[in-house]
Amino acid sequence: MKFEEPVIEVIKRAHNVKSFRFKRPEGFDFKAGQYIIVTIAVDGKNVSKPFSLSSSPTEKDYIEFTKRLTGHEFSNALDSMEVGDIAGISGPFGKMTFEGKYDKIALLSGGIGITPMISICKYCTDMKLSTNIILLCSDKAEQDMIFTEELEEMQKQNPNLTVFNTLTRASENWKGCRERICESMILRELPDYAERIFYVCGPPPMVDSMMEMLHDMKIPDSMISKEALIGY
Repeated sequence: MKFEEPVIEVIKRAHNVKSFRFKRPEGFDFKAGQYIIVTIAVDGKNVSKPFSLSSSPTEKDYIEFTKRLTGHEFSNALDSMEVGDIAGISGPFGKMTFEGKYDKIALLSGGIGITPMISICKYCTDMKLSTNIILLCSDKAEQDMIFTEELEEMQKQNPNLTVFNTLTRASENWKGCRERICESMILRELPDYAERIFYVCGPPPMVDSMMEMLHDMKIPDSMISKEALIGY
């Protein structure tokens, strides 16, 4: 499906992250974890980029994608967008989806790779699914963390959701984990890992590292769904 919609809301998620919301057109159906192609004008030319939806299929009034602002041309053009500005949208695309068919899932996210995971967690919470979800979020520092309040609220609503945060460049004030997502973390936080379907999303180097780790742990590809973020 292709359509054009004006921005209806811009939400600042962190010092360099914004979410952009658009009215959800009638008939636009998608699965939790999918992405869209967004087209905007950059220096007079139309440029398109893929973005995972950070909204859930259960949210009927709007769709939302979230972008880390990197200072590149497309990113700067997006950063300058205001309510009322038009974007072209097509989709949905992607096979890293969840509709409730697994009893246990593990979500491994790096940085802005949290976006499809938010969609999945929100979907499961709104639908009151019994799926057991453990989300491992890796960021650099405290100021890079996004959707923390939303995830805290979801955990209150959904007893089957557990969120574990780790920071690789945290300040002295950070009391939590400081290691990268690794085999020892999986063994500690996911002792039943062999029973779970894994979802992995983040920058390509992170996704490659996670895939190598999971393969070393004898997790077959049939139990892994992944999405590498290009231009993150």
